Amino acid sequence: MKMISTRISFIGGGNMAQAMIGGLIHSGQSPETIAVADPSEAQRQSLSSRFGVNCQESNGEAVRDADAVVLAVKPQVMSEVLTDLRDAMPDGAVVISVAAGITLSALARDLGDSIQAVRAMPNTPALYRAGISGLVANARCDAKARALAETVLKAAGEVVWVDEEQQMDAVTAVSGSGPAYFFAFTEHLAEAGVRAGLPPETALKLARHTAIGAGRMLAESEFDAAELRRRVTSPGGTTEAALRHFAGAKLAKMIEQAVAAAVKRGQELGAR
Repeated sequence: MKMISTRISFIGGGNMAQAMIGGLIHSGQSPETIAVADPSEAQRQSLSSRFGVNCQESNGEAVRDADAVVLAVKPQVMSEVLTDLRDAMPDGAVVISVAAGITLSALARDLGDSIQAVRAMPNTPALYRAGISGLVANARCDAKARALAETVLKAAGEVVWVDEEQQMDAVTAVSGSGPAYFFAFTEHLAEAGVRAGLPPETALKLARHTAIGAGRMLAESEFDAAELRRRVTSPGGTTEAALRHFAGAKLAKMIEQAVAAAVKRGQELGAR
């Protein structure tokens, strides 16, 4: 979707907003078409200096004439923000929320039933334009609104659409929380290396770069994860011995239970 004259407003100028703003500008979006509202004067000055975008203290001023409004504030202040925006929202603008647990019905309740709304769950690698976001749209969203939302989120990485909003809890559990799972595995792999006799710095470097390399293989290889695993596992070798231990320890079941726990917690947060 061409974005040359598209006007995008961000409510909140924190890390996730900055990731998307930086990605949009990197993709060719003019800073002059991006507005940001943030209550912190220091944050506004930083955003203006770093990106050259138009910064406002007023939410209403920031969304004037916007084609897309990205809600990038903490969930606990969302209700106040939506109340502030209700009468200022331009007709036809698509509203994109990246706040965890804020439902499409909550957005419609506070902004009006006629809004085109998209709920998105990005993850922290978005800060490096390597994220992935799960998206779901309300029934009011037409093809143009969906395309615009996808373009905005693609500035921070890849996107996937889900058909039902309840699936967003699973998106959160797999990709939203997922980076922490890989960080934890890398952390424990390094610790195991130390216990096996390696110096801490060596063990950490080996574990960290192994994670980076494996991730790159997943991203760039023509093979899926299962096939890559098979190709690195020689019969009777060291890798097979380790994987056999994972199987005996029921690693797959542990991961399934961990994701289920994250889904359950997401459902609890969304019900508040």
